[in-house]
Amino acid sequence: MNNMGINIQKKQQRAGWFFLAPAALLIFVMNFYPMFQAFMMSLKTGVGKNMHFTTVPFFNYTRMFSDKIFKQSIGNTFFYLIIQVPVMLILAILLAQILNNKDLKFRGLFRTMVFLPCATSLVSYSLIFKSLFATRGLMNEIFIKLGIFKDYYNFLGDPWSAKIIIIIALLWRWTGYNMVFYLAGLQNIEYSVYEAAKIDGANGWKTFWHITVPLLKPTIIMTFIMSINGTLQLFDESVNLTNGGPANTSITMSHYIYNNSFSGTNVPNFGYASAMSFFVFILVGILAFINLKVGDSRD
Repeated sequence: MNNMGINIQKKQQRAGWFFLAPAALLIFVMNFYPMFQAFMMSLKTGVGKNMHFTTVPFFNYTRMFSDKIFKQSIGNTFFYLIIQVPVMLILAILLAQILNNKDLKFRGLFRTMVFLPCATSLVSYSLIFKSLFATRGLMNEIFIKLGIFKDYYNFLGDPWSAKIIIIIALLWRWTGYNMVFYLAGLQNIEYSVYEAAKIDGANGWKTFWHITVPLLKPTIIMTFIMSINGTLQLFDESVNLTNGGPANTSITMSHYIYNNSFSGTNVPNFGYASAMSFFVFILVGILAFINLKVGDSRD
């Protein structure tokens, strides 16, 4: 390459950095700098201007593992994660497979109906589910008339039923959202692949398991990571549906972090809340890394 070619290449590189600089600066200012500040705050204790570094290094981090409520919030969050995420993604794939059928009538209507819950406000749908499962709510009335219950049952007052209601609400809200990703992935698969499998004698299950699932693998990994990320940061349902109750048995990590930061009943403890936030951040990173490694089929 002559000198003129080298000079043109350098000019192109400088031009590229010139266009990237504003976005990179914004990302640093709006993301990385606050993360650094939050980490520094996690090493401090106190309130407002009186915040100072703890005498014991990483005191806020060690404190988490002796905090019964925070350990309860970890258990609750992983309970939602282990049950809700696999069920939701399986339902999303099956719905996408059904609604991708070219012979199905009113496909557009059915797709809209399944996706519509995703367009509902997080606060609104939480309050709707709260009213549905209230002691004298619609679900209680239905169960009593069907003879399933003899008396009104306090769904939100029982630890296990409160958790199950949160899971049901999450499934209703987010299944259609993930279905759209799978539907887009299915539409990128040539229909001739399925026709060839049919000619070779493959039935519906074999076609789904040996063709659809492998070809959707990148989409499945992406939705799995997104769902894990969202569930570990679950907040609205815990606050608006059960308020973390009864007795913190349904509280999530993000809800407990909020209580330590902004709850009017407690003295704000931004240092401890920042430490818990970084713990959630590390969890998200570890689980995302595991998913990427498990899903990576390259040698």
